[in-house]
Amino acid sequence: MFISLFAGLGLFLYGMQIMSDALQKTAGDRLKKLLEILTTNKFLGVIVGAAITAVIQSSSATTVMVVGLVNAGIMNLSQAVGVIMGANIGTTMTAQIIAFNFKNVVPYAIIIGALLLLFSKKKSHKQLGELIIGFGILFMGMNMMSDSMKPLKEIPAFTKFMVDLQHNPVLGVLAGLLLTAVIQSSSATIGILQALAMQGLIPIGAALPILFGDNIGTCATALIASIGTNLTARRAAILHVTIKIIGTVIFLIILKPVTTLVGITAVEPARQIANAHTFFNVANTIILLPFSAMLIAFVNKVIPGEDVYDKFALKYLDKRILETPSIAVGQIVKEVVRMGDIARCNVQKSIEAIISGNENLIDEIYNNEKVINELERRIGEYLQAVSNTAIGEEQLKKVGMLFNTIHDVERMGDHAENLAEIAQYKLDNRVSFSSRAIEELKEVYKNVDNAIDSAFLALSNEDIASVNKVDEYERKVDDLRDLFKESHIKRLNKSECNVNAGVLFLDILTNLERVSDHCVNVADVVRAVDKSRLKLDRKTEIGPEKC
Repeated sequence: MFISLFAGLGLFLYGMQIMSDALQKTAGDRLKKLLEILTTNKFLGVIVGAAITAVIQSSSATTVMVVGLVNAGIMNLSQAVGVIMGANIGTTMTAQIIAFNFKNVVPYAIIIGALLLLFSKKKSHKQLGELIIGFGILFMGMNMMSDSMKPLKEIPAFTKFMVDLQHNPVLGVLAGLLLTAVIQSSSATIGILQALAMQGLIPIGAALPILFGDNIGTCATALIASIGTNLTARRAAILHVTIKIIGTVIFLIILKPVTTLVGITAVEPARQIANAHTFFNVANTIILLPFSAMLIAFVNKVIPGEDVYDKFALKYLDKRILETPSIAVGQIVKEVVRMGDIARCNVQKSIEAIISGNENLIDEIYNNEKVINELERRIGEYLQAVSNTAIGEEQLKKVGMLFNTIHDVERMGDHAENLAEIAQYKLDNRVSFSSRAIEELKEVYKNVDNAIDSAFLALSNEDIASVNKVDEYERKVDDLRDLFKESHIKRLNKSECNVNAGVLFLDILTNLERVSDHCVNVADVVRAVDKSRLKLDRKTEIGPEKC
């Protein structure tokens, strides 16, 4: 009996995973767009959370993703509360589907799915085949669990225990909580509950407290995922638990009328449990959503303090977002732009240090260069991790291009470091530039800075107009470099500056010109993306790093 039960549970979970993967491959970009329209409007957040969970078939996965998004700074707690409540509603779809009697359809579903997967050449048809196979395996597992429980009818102790649960709802809550925390899937434990109900082994009055416990137990996944995240992400996980506990307390108080209400919604016990699951989460959302500000205030008191900003840490990336590659790629763009902001600050500081002789700026440049190198390593590792997921062909091309981009940004940082070394040499050896030379350097730097700004604006917003501006600024830098080289040679011939200063001046021009070359490389990535009609993360709102 137990072997069949666990085998059925394994098939159930595997089928649900196949369905989830197939749906995510189909709807990956749509998930990203759903999150893009997410605002501080908590009601919209509920819709987004429900829609995403309906696609990935797991409130735990959605909540873990929310923890990751909060940790990556994509959303705040005000946005997260609505998404979490919506996820709780969306996950009830699984129970509603399970309540249908598809026993006779399962073999045909698996056959059709296998034929599509094995013989279809179209990618969309193969994904549909995966979805249908997952559906069939899920119900095969459900039927196996249900059949394996038939012998329990003959065990008086078991039937007595189930009846006694009606009189001890707290025990039922604890049982559901522990079982779901272990299995890490409320859909699976509710599926087991429905399988028991199908065999007439559990009355609805005993099933409801277990159902409420299942809803609390599903929070364990997000709690585990929040370990090692920032304060806000941990608060999001605690917020999820708080919502479920408050809802359970409310429903235990009114358990008898709820049991009566659920009993008249359907004849089949499995459908009654599914309806109770939906009713619990919808009612809980209606009751608690207006008090979301109070819930947030509560979790802020439970986990007090402020996050400490770490420049070396990835600000926009989180491994939990890897479950949705389309979102992860958009976040990589944000992180690369942040890396570019630091490189831009270093170029700015290096020119200031050359002109002013401020040694403190040189130290800041070296410190920032360490950050740039570390970000290149971490972003590169994240890009590799994304490329190893079930990522679409278009997203994979973006990832390959972004590998090149982070190298270009790192090289910009290297040239800024070269300029810092020139500033240090100039300071140590008391080398001075003529006022004319300083004005020429300022003119070149202004165009380089404009090229950097346009390059990363193009990358963050996929803006072809900005790409064209990068080309214009780079040509201007080349022209100015050639012009000012000639001017400097004339000054040397007239003895207006010494040879040592002349060598440094030419080195500065060379490094600035190479920075503009790397800007063109960044812009070329956007140009290539546009030509292949791929879309990066549009309208990316990124605050510039403070120099």
